[in-house]
Parts: sequence; C-alpha cells; structure tokens
Amino acid sequence: MIVVGIDEAGYGPLLGPLVVSAVAFELPDRLADESLWDVLRASVSGRVGATQTRLMIADSKKLYRSGQGLDRLETASLAWLATCGQKVSGLTELLRYVCPQAVEAMAEYPWYWQANVELPTASSLGQVQTQANALARDLTSHRIRVLGTWVEVLPAGHYNRMVDRTRNKSTLLFGLATRLMQRATQEVGDSAEVRIVADRQGGRSRYARPLMLAFSDRSLAIEDESPERSAYRLTCGRSCWRVAFLKGGEQQHLPIALASILSKYIRELFMGLLNRYWQAKRPGLSPTEGYYTDGKRFLRDLDATLRAARVDRRLLVRSR
Repeated sequence: MIVVGIDEAGYGPLLGPLVVSAVAFELPDRLADESLWDVLRASVSGRVGATQTRLMIADSKKLYRSGQGLDRLETASLAWLATCGQKVSGLTELLRYVCPQAVEAMAEYPWYWQANVELPTASSLGQVQTQANALARDLTSHRIRVLGTWVEVLPAGHYNRMVDRTRNKSTLLFGLATRLMQRATQEVGDSAEVRIVADRQGGRSRYARPLMLAFSDRSLAIEDESPERSAYRLTCGRSCWRVAFLKGGEQQHLPIALASILSKYIRELFMGLLNRYWQAKRPGLSPTEGYYTDGKRFLRDLDATLRAARVDRRLLVRSR
C-alpha cells in the first residue's frame, strides 16, 4: 500500500510563492486504515506544546505563527528530509532535491537570484538529527518505508502567467496538485493500490472532471462528493488509486499535515529572502508575510523604491 499526502501554503496571499508539497509512504496493508499518528506515537505527536519531546507533525498553522519563529516548522521539515536520506544545509540544496525547476525559476527574480539560506535557521542540527533518528527507528519497526518528497514552487511572476492561461486560481492549484500526483506515482511505480489524500483545493468540492482530464488513461468512479469529503477511484488494469480531498485534511491524516509543514516552511524561506532584499533597498521597512492587507501596506511603504528601481510588478505582486 502506497499513501501519498498533498497540501499547499500560500494560496491566498498577495506576495510570495504558492508552494504545494507531496510526501509518500509505503506501508503494510494491515496499517492502511490506521492513523499514522497512533502507529508512530513513539516518535511523533500531533499535539503542539512547549514540553513536547516527540517530533511535532500537525497542521502548519499550529506549528508556526507570525513572530513565533521557525524552529518547530523547521525541525519537522528537516527531520523528515533527513529520514528521506537528505541532510540539506541550504535552501538551494533543498530545492534541488524536491523541486529542481525552482532553482532555475529563481534567476528571474532579483530578490531570489543567487540567494541562498543556510539551514537550519532557527533549530539545531543536533535536535533535527535526534528527531530524525527516532522517526527512522519507529518507521523501521512498523515496516513503513519513506518513498519520497516532491514540491511545486510557483513564484509570483510564474503564478501570474499561469493564472493568465487558466483564468482561475483554483484550476491552477489543482494543476499543481495533479503534477505532484503524477510525479509521486511515477516514482513509486505501478503499484496495485495507491491512496492519495489531500486537503480541499481552493474550496472546490467536485473533482471528477479535472481528474478525468489529468489521468485520461484511467477509469474514474465517484465514491463520495459531500461537504466534508470528495473521494474517487481511478483504475487501470490491476492498478487502483483512491483519491480523496478532505475538509481539514491536515488534522485527519499525518501525510497531509507533513505536506502542509513542508509547504509552509519552504514558503517562509522564500519570504525571508524577499523581505531581506527589500529591507536592504529601503532601510526601516517592516517585513511582511505577504497576506493581502499587510502586503498592501508593504507595497505602499516600498512604492518609491519600486518606481526608482523600475521593477516589473508582475514579478512581485499576484494578479489575483
């Protein structure tokens, strides 16, 4: 049994990239319907707290809030990547592993071009390695194998060009999710059964038609389309994929929560680069997380600097 979890960060903001991530596990069939938080309780916790000693894997909004620092988000992300066999020391190295095309895309943006962030920024290497070792032992003891991590990063200029083509940001987000499904399933091979679980995509509740278009070689059956859950079965020969989009999915499935954490962590690293670049150009500028109201404030404060630098605002500001 292959289980893939997918989630995004940055769907709503005015500034910064949209990031969508997928993680995949191979696990014994007997664990298919078990909560991985329960199975891996020796090393992982879905509870967030100052006294928590296990690796915290929960909705990224619980692990990170503005002003609280990246340490929890970073420890979870880097410990997971270490468990995948990737001990990354910088953002560029991380991207080359999970999303190589993003490194090339960064060259288009002065605030990202030739920029890097040494990792970790807030947590310690010792803490990351301790948590990664505990998780690896726990996975091995339950015969669970980590299959991989895949990420799609869409900076604002690339986002705007794709919105121009699709004329719908929900369609854009779903397209990134299906690309991750394709990347993950190609990597794991034509397994007899794959379960893909994802958080709801931009409020959409019906996915049958776009799934049929994305995976035209498979037959589709609708299992459920309710306010809480949209579930489908995609078959080709003996291969069966079960795909479910869930409201509040990061609270129901550990793989979705983990994808949420990775997406948020990578987005925050990009926002750090963007803030540092413009703060150097305009001393005294307050940083932004890119959400609409504060993003507008950031652009007002930066207006004279942007005009003097003749910046193409479509590289910086999202069209919708």
